[in-house]
Amino acid sequence: MTTIKQMIDRGQTRKSITQNNRFARTAVAAGSASLAGFLTALTMPAGPVTATQVWIVMAVGLLVGLAAGLSLRTYWAMLLAPLAYIILFEFFRPAGAVPTTGAIRLDNSYGILALLVGRGFHGLVGLLPMVLGAGLAVLATRYHAGELTGWGRIVLQAALLLILAAVVVALAVLNGIPARTPPIVDIDGQPVAGSIAELTAVPLGGQEQTIMIRAHSADRPVLLYLSGGPGQSDLPYSRVLLEDLTQDFVVVSWDQRGTGKSYPALYPTGNVTLEQAVADTIELTNYLRDRFDEEKIYLLGESWGTTLGVLAVQQRPDLYYAWIGSGQMVSQRETDRQLYRDVMALADRNGNAVLREQMLAFGEPPYADTPYPNAVVMGYYDQLGQPYRPPQDYIDRGTAANVGPWGILGSEYSLVEKVNVLRGLIDMFTVMYPQLQGIDFRQDVPRLDVPVYILDGAAELAARRDLVLEWYEQLEAPRKQIYTFDDAGHSVAFEQFSALHRILTETIVPETYPDR
Repeated sequence: MTTIKQMIDRGQTRKSITQNNRFARTAVAAGSASLAGFLTALTMPAGPVTATQVWIVMAVGLLVGLAAGLSLRTYWAMLLAPLAYIILFEFFRPAGAVPTTGAIRLDNSYGILALLVGRGFHGLVGLLPMVLGAGLAVLATRYHAGELTGWGRIVLQAALLLILAAVVVALAVLNGIPARTPPIVDIDGQPVAGSIAELTAVPLGGQEQTIMIRAHSADRPVLLYLSGGPGQSDLPYSRVLLEDLTQDFVVVSWDQRGTGKSYPALYPTGNVTLEQAVADTIELTNYLRDRFDEEKIYLLGESWGTTLGVLAVQQRPDLYYAWIGSGQMVSQRETDRQLYRDVMALADRNGNAVLREQMLAFGEPPYADTPYPNAVVMGYYDQLGQPYRPPQDYIDRGTAANVGPWGILGSEYSLVEKVNVLRGLIDMFTVMYPQLQGIDFRQDVPRLDVPVYILDGAAELAARRDLVLEWYEQLEAPRKQIYTFDDAGHSVAFEQFSALHRILTETIVPETYPDR
């Protein structure tokens, strides 16, 4: 006859077995997610930055979620698995060298943006499938075991998971939509025979980097456009605003290393140097010369692109017919120092003690905390410059294009590349901008051995424009010309795209291009 003591012992044994089973199931659930986080930290320390990596992360997340749900058999798996994944990923990946992978900052808009496009995007494509997988597994196992009662509860849980599944499927589908640049068309909207409209990956400095080529005909002079930043991708903007030039030039826009479609080339960041950027520019120039059978090409730069372009022209003048500078930079350090003083004066005029204290905390440039002080200063550009209104055709064309902020709605970007446009703005700037602090063209570039044409905006910030005028005045070149526009600021080539087309076709090409 069973004694009370035996019954108690059996109960304790069952309880111990149950507890051990629960511990084992929890260990399996957490362990699978931890292993996934560890492996992702080693192979994708910046998170997914290509479409293929996005699909891999989504698939792994779904499988890990299914494993966690099947082993734990409670909806706590939907929380446990993502938490274990995050902890192991953050612990084992290399220390973040750029804002999107570094310390989280919520004290400014750039820090919040870095969090959203870095960890936020990784969480969206990685953790949502994990939560979905865990939920589906728990629902299936509980239903199969008869632990779910009441059709109302079953339908509600299934409906919530179906909604989540629809979001995950939508992400997977959107990730697969390829990027493209629209064809060159005639006035009837039909593709022009023999035209070029392509996005092409070119190996430069050992890394794939993307260029956009647009032309009515390959039998035209080549014009390479260098965008600003460092870190800015201008593919949609250059496609829209430089479209008229495609009638007379092979217009090439380039997502530089660490920028937009070329964002994956940012890693390893130790390879991203000013010297390498110049070398990439020269290598791309030679690629274009060979492809289009041209002895030389034209080089057009905007903002940071003017720093890069001038250095490339100075190093290899034999490769270029002419240099065209828009929003020309001369010395980043001197410009930043003047802007610092201008913002301090603005704070004093407006009695803005908070801004004054903030600038004092940053200290005089070069700033140690790139890019956050620069972002604060940029927020006051409108108040530092003189008011002006760009030409109406610039406003109309930009409005009609509807490519969104930073051009992220442009068809030239896939889903992950739209995120990379924003990542590049922050991360590439952080890596490259400090390397520009020792440059001053007034001392470093007293001469260029190619014709020089400067597009000057009268409404440009004095901290930039004064240096440009000083450098231009002393610059020696075979030929030089400056064009000043009252209704332009920093982005003169875009704001004055009609005038740029006229200057190129009526002056620059006749003066510099053989047999034209």
